[in-house]
Amino acid sequence: MPKGCLVITVSGLAGSGTTTLCRNLARHYGFKHIYAGLIFRQMAEEMGMSLQEFQEYAELHPEIDREVDRRQVEAAKECNVVIEGRLAGWMVKDADLKIWLDAPIMERARRVARREGISVEEAFVQIAEREKGNRKRYLNLYGIDIDDKSIYDLIINTAHWDPDGVFAIVKAAIDHLYPDGDAGSGANPGNKK
Repeated sequence: MPKGCLVITVSGLAGSGTTTLCRNLARHYGFKHIYAGLIFRQMAEEMGMSLQEFQEYAELHPEIDREVDRRQVEAAKECNVVIEGRLAGWMVKDADLKIWLDAPIMERARRVARREGISVEEAFVQIAEREKGNRKRYLNLYGIDIDDKSIYDLIINTAHWDPDGVFAIVKAAIDHLYPDGDAGSGANPGNKK
């Protein structure tokens, strides 16, 4: 693994495997795992609200989204951290490695259905509605098109690999990472001109 201070972002849509990957990275490398859901829960507690109450409040107060994102950016100032969130790659502009996990919506719906104990059809509808709403919200709040993947260093279709396979791919990327720049430029310590 490269020495120094690494900041990695992991983004993806519901059911793509972001939490599983982040937990595996945190366990293997000793990274601190920061995720939007944790920040959201902390904010609910700070305001003395249940999670459900705070979710309803947040829907009417866009400053909550901005604060969650601000706290993710703040967390990126730490060393050896993996930050999970749909907008993490956009918010943490100077991350060393930005990862996007993807899978076809029916595969993601099956995963969410298993996790939540609901039907695949119900999961599909929830995911489709949430993604449509989120896309609109991100465009309105930040001018970010969540469908634009151009900022990511590594995009993985998690339907092709199990969690161990996805971890192995990301581990290889991290273990060969040159956080100071382009390894092909000849400007890094491992390259001789």
